[in-house]
Amino acid sequence: MQMSSSAGSGNPAQDNNMAYVLRRCSKLSLRNALMKTYSDSAVRLRILPSTSCMFDEAVQIKMSGLTSQQHVELQSSFRDDKGVVFKATATYRADEKGEVDLSRHPSLGGTYTGVEPMGLFWSMRPHVPHSKMVKRDASSPLHYHIEASSGGEVLAKETNERHFACPGVRRAPVSDGRIRGTLFTPPGEGPFPAVVDMYTLGGNLCEPRAALLASKGFVVLALALYGYQDMPKTVDKIDLEYFEEAVIFLQKLPEVKKTGIGIMSISKSGEIALAMASFLPNVKATVLLNGNIANVIFPLHYKDIIFPPLTAHLERITVTKSGILDIRDVLEDPMVKENRASVIPIERASCNFLFVVSEDDRNWNSTYYAEQACNILKEHGKTNYEVVSYPKAGHFLEVPYMPHHPSGIHPAVNQVVAFGGETKVHADAQDLSGNLSVLFRLYVVPVTAALLRMRINRKRLYYADDIVVFSFSALFVVHVRNFKSDSKIEIPPYLNLLCR
Repeated sequence: MQMSSSAGSGNPAQDNNMAYVLRRCSKLSLRNALMKTYSDSAVRLRILPSTSCMFDEAVQIKMSGLTSQQHVELQSSFRDDKGVVFKATATYRADEKGEVDLSRHPSLGGTYTGVEPMGLFWSMRPHVPHSKMVKRDASSPLHYHIEASSGGEVLAKETNERHFACPGVRRAPVSDGRIRGTLFTPPGEGPFPAVVDMYTLGGNLCEPRAALLASKGFVVLALALYGYQDMPKTVDKIDLEYFEEAVIFLQKLPEVKKTGIGIMSISKSGEIALAMASFLPNVKATVLLNGNIANVIFPLHYKDIIFPPLTAHLERITVTKSGILDIRDVLEDPMVKENRASVIPIERASCNFLFVVSEDDRNWNSTYYAEQACNILKEHGKTNYEVVSYPKAGHFLEVPYMPHHPSGIHPAVNQVVAFGGETKVHADAQDLSGNLSVLFRLYVVPVTAALLRMRINRKRLYYADDIVVFSFSALFVVHVRNFKSDSKIEIPPYLNLLCR
């Protein structure tokens, strides 16, 4: 006797098993159908020279197997350590060969336009508004998932594994006395130059920059300020002795050179870096990214000296058209006579300074602070400083290709504030400022044009015995282009922040 297709077997258990098998087969069929949209496609997506690279390295993204003039959508994404997804998108049109090359072809729309080989990286935006990318452990890479589609059909997928630490870099948590942080040590026996890397208000450390510096041959202590592990969650003062202990800790390490250390700082940690340079004898080079010349928020103590914080006038806060707070002009002018007690006496320092500033910094007027710092040094007969300024860049100058953070929760006001910067210009500034960190290794020597011709390139660092060449812009290439093989030149002035 025949039964209709909708009839059961009469056995409930058997019917349930059959229903499960049918559902399972349906899911597998659907999954296989989706997989065929790109696994069986003739379209090829390539990441060159390798799908694995350092975080600050550029890659080439190419597609082939498309039809002539076919439109294709590219999307990149990753998930940070807080679970926030960052994405970038771009639309391209294949050439007559059915190829797309991001280094030659322009994006027609998306999170960026034009010819931008790394646009899928620097133009990323968080799915949760005002989020800043978080990477707590820089010993593991970030995985960027890149997908190509056309007409709603997925054509190809690839993953770019981007590392902060090169092979052989060692990461070790530090809990020594009061000191808390993470130590990154380069491969090899050393001794190596050493750097204390400090982050911004909120107290936590930032490992990505420290790991990248270690990959370039530095022992780096990413130092927490407060609110980290068993440290106090909040503070009502900052003790410079804590940072002095960190310097002593570094210099006692057998793999560290005994010739002095460098300091990397950004934002709030900038005035701490200035105080370290002014009072601690072993500091040899200091880099400030959008820092202040005066103490802010908490009193800064060193022995019997107290630097009071600048007064903040919350009534000066304005609101942007998008409803975000602008706090740029909240602080009083540190150069006014009644505020001079808050200014760090950098004229005491014997180290070299590099002030990196963004002209669209909405956190505060970092350009003005750098100018005043240089005026103080100049008035005391010092020439140990340089300033690098980036128009239209914002406050958070991070490592190359890090997503732009134009706004976010500010710990001082606990509300969303503007940090500034136009995404493309800011990305260019991060590319250069990330490479500027290796200026700790440079020192002034005559450079022969023959050496420069050997391996001159943009944004690269090269070594040859006691000569180091760092070219971070087309401007430097212009300096050397017309020199003959027996010519000698000096490294341009803006590269004279040197630490050996």
